[in-house]
Amino acid sequence: MRLVIAECSVDYAGRLTAHLPLATRLIMLKSDGSILIHSDGGSYKPLNWMTPPATVAIAEPTEEQAAAGLSEVWTVAQAKTGDRLVISITNVLSDTSHDLGVDPGLVKDGVEAHLQELLAEHIHTLGDGYSLVRREYMTAIGPVDILARDEAQRSVAVEIKRRGDIDGVEQLTRYLELMNRDPLLTPVTGVFAAQEIKPQARTLAEDRGIRCVVLDYDALRGMDDPETRLF
Repeated sequence: MRLVIAECSVDYAGRLTAHLPLATRLIMLKSDGSILIHSDGGSYKPLNWMTPPATVAIAEPTEEQAAAGLSEVWTVAQAKTGDRLVISITNVLSDTSHDLGVDPGLVKDGVEAHLQELLAEHIHTLGDGYSLVRREYMTAIGPVDILARDEAQRSVAVEIKRRGDIDGVEQLTRYLELMNRDPLLTPVTGVFAAQEIKPQARTLAEDRGIRCVVLDYDALRGMDDPETRLF
C-alpha cells in the first residue's frame, strides 16, 4: 500500500462530475488497484475514489500547470467504465509504501456467521422462488454474504448483520455499485437482512431501492414452532 500526503485538487469525470479544491489530503493506493482520497475529517468515508481495475499515469505538469504551482498530475483511469480521476498535486508532504501481506479477512462473530449459514440453507425466507448461487461471493472490495437469484432469475446481493445500521447499508450499496458493472450479473438488487434494523438504516436502504428483511434467528434454527405459541 502506498500512502501519499499532498496538497492537491481532485477532479472526477464519469457518470457524474465532482471537484475537490486545493487542500492537504491523504491519497491511498492499494495493491488491488483502488485509489481513495481522504481528508482528516468526515469519518471513514473517502472524499472520492476509483475502484479497480484502474491504471495510474503520473505526468509532469504543462507549462501552464507549472505556472499555476502544480508539480505532478496523476490521471487515474477505470478500465471498464472509462471514468477518470485527475489528481493535481502542488506539494508532496509524505510518500511511503508498506507491504501489508495477505489479509485473512473479516472474522464474523458466531451469531452473524450462523445467520448467514442458516439463511443460505433457508433461502426461501427471502421469498418464493429464491435460489442460492453461493455464500461469500467475492467482489473487488470484499465478499457479499450471499448471492442469490429471485423468482425471475435476477441477481440479488444479500448483506447480513445482527443489528442493521447505516454502515451496513453503505457497505451493501458499495457492493451493488460494483456488481452492477458486471454484465453477467446486472441488474443486481439488494437485500439488507438483520435481526434488528434501525429506523435510520431502513429509511436509507428503502430510499436506495434496497429491501429490508428482519430475520428470526430461532425460526431459522427450527426452534420456533408457531403451533406451540400461546399468542
